[in-house]
Amino acid sequence: QVQLVESGGGLVQAGGSLRLSCAASGPTFSRYTMAWFRQAPGKERERVAASVWIGSRTYYRTDYTDSVRGRFTIPRDNAKNTVYLQMNSLKPEDTAVYYCAADTDGTAAYDYWGQGTQVTVSS
Repeated sequence: QVQLVESGGGLVQAGGSLRLSCAASGPTFSRYTMAWFRQAPGKERERVAASVWIGSRTYYRTDYTDSVRGRFTIPRDNAKNTVYLQMNSLKPEDTAVYYCAADTDGTAAYDYWGQGTQVTVSS
C-alpha cells in the first residue's frame, strides 16, 4: 500500500508562484511514475505533468500538458520520496484541486492518489 500526502496549495495572485509537494511511502519510489492532475469545477480531471520512469536506472521523462508547458515543472527528490510541482506565472485558469498520483507497477495506470490540495489564482 502506497500513501501520497500533498501539501503546498493556497491562494496566490496571477503571475505568482506556488510549489506543491507530494510525499510518498514505499521502498521503491525511484521506480514510480509520478504525476500531477488537476480538476476545476465543472471540468474533467486532466493530467498536467508527469515524471515517467523509463528504465533500469533513475532516468525519467517529463511530460506536460500544453497549457502549462514552460510554466510548470515536476522535479523529484528520490532521497525524500517526494515529487514536486513548481508552478510559475500562474493564471486564474490554473485554479483547481491538484492531485498527486503514482503508477507503481509500470502499467501506465495510476493506482494511488493523494487527497488533493486546492490552488486558487486570483486575477
